[in-house]
Amino acid sequence: MAEAHQAVGFRPSLTSDAGEVELSAPMLQEIYLSGLRSWKRHLSRFWNDFLTGVFPASPLSWLFLFSAIQLAWFLQLDPSLGLMEKIKELLPDWGGQHHRLRGVLAAALFASCLWGALIFTLHVALRLLLSYHGWLLQPHGATSSRTKTWLALVRIFSGRHPMLFSYQRSLPRQPVPSVQDTVRKYLESVRPVLSDEDFDWTAALAREFLRLQASLLQWYLQLKSWWASNYVSDWWEEFVYLRSRNSLMVNSNYYMMDFLYVTPTPVQAARAGNAVHALLLYRHRLNRQEILPTLLMGMRPLCSAQYEKIFNTTRIPGVHKDHIRHLRDSRHVAVFHRGRFFRVGTHTQSGLLSPRALEQQFQRILDDPSPACPHEEHLAALTAAPRDVWAQVRRSLKTQAQEALEAVEGAAFFVSLDSEPAGLTREDPAASLDAYAHALLAGRGHDRWFDKSFSLIVFSNGKLGLSVEHSWADCPISGHMWEFTLATECFQLGYAADGHCKGHPDLSLPQPQRLHWDLPDKIHLSISLALRGAKTLSGNIDCHVFPFSHFGKSFIKRWHLSSDSFIQMALQLAYFRDRGQFCLTYESTMTRLFLEGRTETVRSCTREACNFVRAMEDKEKTDPQCLALFRLAVDKHQALLKAAMSGQGVDRHLFALYIVSQFLHLQSPFLDQVHSEQWQLATSQIPVQQIHLFDVHSYPDYVSSGGGFGPADDHGYGVSYIFMGDDVITFHISSKKSSTRTDSHRLGQHIEDALLDVAALFQEGQRLKRRGLGEDDSGHSRDSLPCHTRGSRAPTTATNF
Repeated sequence: MAEAHQAVGFRPSLTSDAGEVELSAPMLQEIYLSGLRSWKRHLSRFWNDFLTGVFPASPLSWLFLFSAIQLAWFLQLDPSLGLMEKIKELLPDWGGQHHRLRGVLAAALFASCLWGALIFTLHVALRLLLSYHGWLLQPHGATSSRTKTWLALVRIFSGRHPMLFSYQRSLPRQPVPSVQDTVRKYLESVRPVLSDEDFDWTAALAREFLRLQASLLQWYLQLKSWWASNYVSDWWEEFVYLRSRNSLMVNSNYYMMDFLYVTPTPVQAARAGNAVHALLLYRHRLNRQEILPTLLMGMRPLCSAQYEKIFNTTRIPGVHKDHIRHLRDSRHVAVFHRGRFFRVGTHTQSGLLSPRALEQQFQRILDDPSPACPHEEHLAALTAAPRDVWAQVRRSLKTQAQEALEAVEGAAFFVSLDSEPAGLTREDPAASLDAYAHALLAGRGHDRWFDKSFSLIVFSNGKLGLSVEHSWADCPISGHMWEFTLATECFQLGYAADGHCKGHPDLSLPQPQRLHWDLPDKIHLSISLALRGAKTLSGNIDCHVFPFSHFGKSFIKRWHLSSDSFIQMALQLAYFRDRGQFCLTYESTMTRLFLEGRTETVRSCTREACNFVRAMEDKEKTDPQCLALFRLAVDKHQALLKAAMSGQGVDRHLFALYIVSQFLHLQSPFLDQVHSEQWQLATSQIPVQQIHLFDVHSYPDYVSSGGGFGPADDHGYGVSYIFMGDDVITFHISSKKSSTRTDSHRLGQHIEDALLDVAALFQEGQRLKRRGLGEDDSGHSRDSLPCHTRGSRAPTTATNF
């Protein structure tokens, strides 16, 4: 989501906290270290690897195989063809009375070797099957015989009852695309936004790059792809996120909202109790691998590596580079309320606290009248400061207030009990939603610990939200957790008639522990400066959230179109009407088809999209002409999306080539040009991944309303959207108030108009089709009608949706 801002803002200064490292550090050493990091991750997952390493078999299958061999031996059959006898000869001779034991050991060793060989064969076969992406590139609704055969084989080799990490060892590695193809696709993507002169200059730089440097850089990437788990993901995490020195607030963190139209209870402590309990239930299932792996088409598994760091994780600031600290377990949460910090235990010796017990603890904090200590109230503003500043201050803080700092950074997650209400109100729905989004994205600048993997925000009226740190994982991971949380706390845990959590308080629980900060005088000024900077950054963000309820996914699917491509083309039309020009557009998609894959960029502003937009603004073009161009634009977008998902995108490859060039001291004007690009329209769809948890037909209001992120450029927009059920699309738009070129509300109006205008094309096409079949249509002429309603909202048309 917010990665577009980080992608254009990173500077590959190859330094470390230990001091300056020469930029010419050997590339082979960096590749070796990347592989070493991969192997360390595998060693840290030893138990998971043992359980998943035997999948799609199971440990019981070894016992079955051993028993079968023993039975055959008892029947005087030798399934080993003499191998067990040779194994017995190699075993020590313990005397005649142990002859039978030697036979059992030989059978066990042979069974183990045979079992391991079978598992290895299954892994190799499944990995080869999962490397096939022809199914992804086929037209929507068309399945070839080859793909049907592939699906059948995947079903056979995938086994039954997979756990979360079961497929990790079978996932293919992300391929390194052809550098010639990448450069060609790049030039094609920038052609619509460059003048002829600028394009010729860029093309000349590209030809020079291919001739002089590309082959060497590509060779190093190929070498890394063979040695490390993923040729780009570790560099993406390090250089785009961890080496960024910008504030996390707005620039990197993103937010997720509660239900839009309903709040299960207005009792703040009760909502916090149920939500925290549901989150910890999710962590329990995560630790036991009881969360099912995500499967595309119900068959193709996605990488689950990012799930490992959801909880007990903090981004620790460094002078030159941050690092991610992840604990195996944490039995408490850190809570912030009215400028004070508390440590709340989440477990007793008998297990996880009940929702009612957690509510009791949160209510004790809300009822605590003690004031905040001097400067304690604004301490968290330091986590919104530039990272090098916060790193230097944290060193002093760690010396003077180590216990309190450890309680916050070592917590399972951070909870903020806000003193103000939030959410949709009847009196002013538009302004209330905008304020809700702003409170989640930035808050007051000092009431979120932005370093934590996520912060749960509970407002005084019971509304919820999340503020999520971006480096450890991408939006679908936190979104999966959030869907489970909302469904569990509302539908499974539920609330009593008086709005409190079900069950009874536990009066034997100790009071929440108040954290005390011994803040040295020298950091008081740093806190004040950080607060001033956070308030400036927060005050500059213009957020706008609106639910589009004229039509939704069901209307789009009726025309056999991709809902995401439909929205992306409408966004191109809306942006053109807003700014009068086209721009590079960043749409995030996932590469989790591959081991440790993260994201790739879909460059949605294509030549086909521009042709469609120009036709929509040309009054001489007819609706059928516009509709034909729209379908071409959608087909092109789908092709780019599928290529990106299958590892054949443009931007991650160019990013990795740029990193290699920096390590090798190779100056490439072409890669410098690519790196300097600005994304004035950054977009992202928030997927609904567990629709089975929500009954959207009986309870259409009980669906998450998505989330948003800050703009990637000072003069650009950040736009995210989510399909709420079948008939509502919620948009989250952000921009900066300091820019005279952008206005989030203005773009929101253009988006609404564009969606209605595009929908009107299909309605007009359907009307013309009915007329062509001789159906009554009020006597209109059969000639194609000009698009005379384009550019207007056409409210009479909208009522038909």
